[in-house]
Amino acid sequence: MKRRKFITLLGGAVASWPLAARAQQPAMPLIGYLDPWSAEGHRPELTAFRRGLNEVGFIESRNVMIEYRWADGQLDRLPAMTADLLRRQIAVIFAYGAPAVVAAKAHTTDIPIVFFVGEDPVKEGFVASLNRPGGNVTGVTNWQNQLYGKQLGLLREIAPNATAFAFLVNPDNPNADPDSKDATAAANGLGLVLQVLRARNGTEIESAFAGMTQQRVGGVIVGVDDFGLTIEQLVTLAARYPVPAIYRGPDYPAAGGLMSYGASRIDSVRQAGGYVGRVLKGERPADLPVLQAAKFEFVINLKVAKTLGLEVPPGLSAIADEVIE
Repeated sequence: MKRRKFITLLGGAVASWPLAARAQQPAMPLIGYLDPWSAEGHRPELTAFRRGLNEVGFIESRNVMIEYRWADGQLDRLPAMTADLLRRQIAVIFAYGAPAVVAAKAHTTDIPIVFFVGEDPVKEGFVASLNRPGGNVTGVTNWQNQLYGKQLGLLREIAPNATAFAFLVNPDNPNADPDSKDATAAANGLGLVLQVLRARNGTEIESAFAGMTQQRVGGVIVGVDDFGLTIEQLVTLAARYPVPAIYRGPDYPAAGGLMSYGASRIDSVRQAGGYVGRVLKGERPADLPVLQAAKFEFVINLKVAKTLGLEVPPGLSAIADEVIE
């Protein structure tokens, strides 16, 4: 063989090696990330999810890919988004919140689903039991719907003479009715009257707060929903009215809300990210017990309290995990 022809053939073979190697490498697993709300509003949760994946050895775009679907508060979009994810041959679905879990479960009994919810997943029918979920679903719950009694107790510290309080929910959220029942039961146990107010958007929320002001309720629990608003928009709207409001997470008082009490969503979503990674490594959802939140946070914004003309008992500030001044 002539030297020039040999070099040409050798060069062609070397050039083809990377292509052959790439063809033999398995495709990276694909995660479907299904969230009823907005990417803008859930940046901390998304960071926590990626951190959970990282803790079990998965890094986005390096050895795993993620397809994101954000419904921006339009819950009726979730079924179509789920169907679209399934067409993309995803390995596992991460479902943020009960509406996403409902949509995912309705579309597949084969693809693993890992959730983060605030409700009792057994009561909601997502799993057979906490220790042995069964089927293709498992995840993390922070029991937010069981904390309404504690939230009402904190509001009573702010308004000790009040006997009537309010609970604000989005009627389009599947959790609205069960959460309203849980909150009402908690109020009854404390000997309080609870008015359930329903709002879908900013205009309806403003009307609800105006009504609370007229009825002189002692305070309001803002339910687990974004109401199509960013956190900043929601707390700004609520701040126009002198009604003490308690929210589910510390990002609300940080943005100008009065106070919050709840399990750490960030830590729970990080745990869910770790479960997604374990599923990718071959573990079955049926064998992964539902994780329960262990970290709870109470945050109060004294600057907002002063703006609203509220007296905050020293004892209340003393038990807070964080006081914003």
